[in-house]
Amino acid sequence: MFAALVLALAATAPAAAPDTVATAVLDRTVERGERLSASDFSKAALPAVTARGALTPAEAAGQEASRRLSAGAPVRAADVVPPRLVRRGEAVTISVASGTMRITSAGRALSDAAKGEPVRVLNLATSRTLDAVAEAPGQVSIPVR
Repeated sequence: MFAALVLALAATAPAAAPDTVATAVLDRTVERGERLSASDFSKAALPAVTARGALTPAEAAGQEASRRLSAGAPVRAADVVPPRLVRRGEAVTISVASGTMRITSAGRALSDAAKGEPVRVLNLATSRTLDAVAEAPGQVSIPVR
């Protein structure tokens, strides 16, 4: 009889609402490699567990999606990377500078890189593979040792 009473009370008791938090979520699906902006976000009430680790629109703005991101989902640090200045297969200008002397050559990037990241490039004049650093869109430099 006691068990029946507990079951009856449990059936009529309101379900406990999970704690929700206003969280920034994407308004649209973002493809891998696309840059995010603050206007891509809106606020939605999400369970606290789901909202944990979500970036604010200001933190995500200017970053690039590292994978396809679905509309309505929060964005986390692992979902974004710094914007790529150099893309694999793209033509780049390779430069070496020492003092006032600067030498440039045409090349091709062998991987993606953000500003300051290392990137391997193929020098088209010599067919040699070089280790460079991404400086600007389509621009890499060889550090002088």
